[in-house]
Amino acid sequence: MAASADAELVVQLRQGSEAAFRTLVERYQNRIYRTVLALLQSPEEAEDVAQEVFIEVHQTIGRFRGDAALSTWLYRLATSRALKHRQRARSQKRFAYFTSLLGFDNHVLHEPVDHAHPQAQMEGQQQLELLLAHIARLPDQQQVAFTLRHEQELSYEEIAAVLKTTVPAVESLLFRARRTLRNHLIPSLRHA
Repeated sequence: MAASADAELVVQLRQGSEAAFRTLVERYQNRIYRTVLALLQSPEEAEDVAQEVFIEVHQTIGRFRGDAALSTWLYRLATSRALKHRQRARSQKRFAYFTSLLGFDNHVLHEPVDHAHPQAQMEGQQQLELLLAHIARLPDQQQVAFTLRHEQELSYEEIAAVLKTTVPAVESLLFRARRTLRNHLIPSLRHA
């Protein structure tokens, strides 16, 4: 039923319907925002990137071929934009650091990442921050797979579609991500 509703929504979007665009945003904004937030760990940056995703959808809906589900396409756009945003932020931060070392008196181009994820207000704030820090250090593909599985609760098949890979490759990514997190977190939690 969701697939047919999304197919109808795509038809309306291609016709330029503003009501359809509002429906799209209402239906997917929370999922896209939470996915991007899990990758960027900054509410402000996540909001900006999520808005960019919907702007891109509005501008490029004519190129959506329908080979994958609409939600899959949205997750692809969201994870791709989030990873690109993070890479740009790292580059800006490195540039600011090097110019400050060289005495060019430049201001820092980027504020440090705010790890105050909304869930961090719950019990175990330090453990959550530790977990988020370790997730952020995972290789990009592992981080995206882990986020889509555990934050968005997508199936392995859906994750494979987003990452344009196979289900066994997703299983491998998730296995390696979980193993890495276990190896880093269990010793840290013993010392906490």
